[in-house]
Amino acid sequence: MAHLETILAQAGSRWDERTGAVSMPVYHSATFRHPALGQSTGFDYSRTANPTRQVLEETLAAADGAVRGFAFSSGLAAIDAVIRLFQPGDQILATEDLYGGTFRLFEKLFRPYGIETAYVDTADTAAVAAAFTPRTKALFLETPSNPLLNVADIRDLAGLARAHGALTIVDNTFMTPFWQRPLELGAEIVVYSGTKYLGGHDDVVAGAVTVGRADLAERIAFIQNAAGAILGPDDSWLLLRGLKTLPLRLERQEENARSLAEWLSRHPRVTKVFYPGLASHPGHETLRRQASGFGAMISFEVADPARIPQILSGVKAFLFAESLGGVESLITFPVAQTHADIAPEIRARLGISDRLLRISVGIEDVRDLEQDLANVL
Repeated sequence: MAHLETILAQAGSRWDERTGAVSMPVYHSATFRHPALGQSTGFDYSRTANPTRQVLEETLAAADGAVRGFAFSSGLAAIDAVIRLFQPGDQILATEDLYGGTFRLFEKLFRPYGIETAYVDTADTAAVAAAFTPRTKALFLETPSNPLLNVADIRDLAGLARAHGALTIVDNTFMTPFWQRPLELGAEIVVYSGTKYLGGHDDVVAGAVTVGRADLAERIAFIQNAAGAILGPDDSWLLLRGLKTLPLRLERQEENARSLAEWLSRHPRVTKVFYPGLASHPGHETLRRQASGFGAMISFEVADPARIPQILSGVKAFLFAESLGGVESLITFPVAQTHADIAPEIRARLGISDRLLRISVGIEDVRDLEQDLANVL
């Protein structure tokens, strides 16, 4: 069995037997000829299957050790497809401090249809155990969470969910298969915003689902084809190309993030740093047990919230922009951007305050990143 680095580096490089193309071709065909009545090449219509997307989906499945992988038009489209597995009256338990777009999807689209989401501190296993009800059909974990980097114990929580007859779904966007493999820890479904680390260059919007059970894979395949939120061939190729360098990028990004987190933790105008790679982080030991790295996302609080506008307008090496996971370092103000759809009183209770900044650490020289933050802080 090839190692992950080899699987990713050579993804699609042996697919085209006719020409020997080392780069997987982009198939801009909406439809495909049938050899004869009742016969198919395996491709009929690109919503159902496209060669470029198929190679990407096979690569995603191999990377996660999944039965099957699926590529969607965005991370939220991927989550939407997974939640369509459930019925009105079902309940989902979800990480309380998750991405605002996921919260909006749960609350504004699925709650009106009768699928209820209850939010719980998934870093607290006992709290999760107490939250299960007979209606709970799934546990949705975002770990580490966005933006507070709280860490859930996937193995323990997946065991709890299984005991209650519920599925475990893990949003693994922050960690990727390189650092964390939820299916091996007991989860049944993994979701990704492929826009982030999997693509890695801020040039594609994509989502992915990997599934550890054949019966669930069949249902997701039906939903993907029926609803049609598939990833097009150009974007599939971009995501496939991004995956080839994923290990190299992540190694550098984590190295930079560790250095920056330690530097920020010593800065007199920073009151708190959220980074699970710091030994002081409450989820440090849990993440060390279940992952091979700590990621490259950092959140931190500044002493004076009045400084936030000057920080955001003053950075030179960092880019003031939403999203994360690309080779460029980004800085974001969650209250006004990624988590604006969450009610102010909920944000306040969770600790998503007007002093909190989130940075996605890229592959630049870390000395330039430190100097940039030093200048604005």
